[in-house]
Amino acid sequence: MYFFLCNLSILDILYVSTTLPKLIYISHTGDHVISYTGCLAQLYLYLLFCDTEDFLLTAMAIDRYAAICFPLHYTQIMSKQFCVLLAFPAWFMASVNASSLTYLVHNLLFSDLVEIKNFFCDLKALIIGSISDTTSLKTFILVDAVLMGAIPSGLIFTSYVCIIYTVLKIKTSHGRWKTFSSCSSHITIVVLYFGSAMCLYLTNSAKQDLVFSMMLVTLVPILNPLVYSLRNKDIIRAVKRHTKTRCLL
Repeated sequence: MYFFLCNLSILDILYVSTTLPKLIYISHTGDHVISYTGCLAQLYLYLLFCDTEDFLLTAMAIDRYAAICFPLHYTQIMSKQFCVLLAFPAWFMASVNASSLTYLVHNLLFSDLVEIKNFFCDLKALIIGSISDTTSLKTFILVDAVLMGAIPSGLIFTSYVCIIYTVLKIKTSHGRWKTFSSCSSHITIVVLYFGSAMCLYLTNSAKQDLVFSMMLVTLVPILNPLVYSLRNKDIIRAVKRHTKTRCLL
């Protein structure tokens, strides 16, 4: 789990660094212009990190499945080699997918000045702003969404069905709660991430797109370390100790 958390932490830093610096620059200077090359670069990095998070969250669900359903064989199943085998394809497949989508967007035609209905170069906003026929691209994106979204979420759902089935076999309620609570952090992030992504690409309102985009690229990366930190007993003890100190003062 810590191996995947390390990957997720690096990913969150890169994720935020792709969109927020430009947003801060716009807020500070009032300059809303971004170059065509800069827009494509931002799109590629956004898609790369977004797709990688899909696969990493799936790998973490597999890790929880192995830990709860096969506790005695967990160290053998989730070896370092197997963890790398799960993480490396996540980055590689995300890179290939991001390159393909960026290339297809690069082939679209745009006017000299395009107004993007978002605070960063999102795929949906660029398709809306294009003057080309985007029917074939939308079909490709639909197939891509099934492969990159539905399959990972299906694997996560299947993992938790098996986890719940195993947890229900535990006789005591305390044991069931203690076992399932180890998955609470991961479930929280999965719901926030996939929920924000689905709402972003299924809505047709520009205002709602801004809200869900902000949740996806800022709220989820910020909450990731916070949610997982709350599961760390050392951090909880430190917070309690700090709270008691302040009360005494």
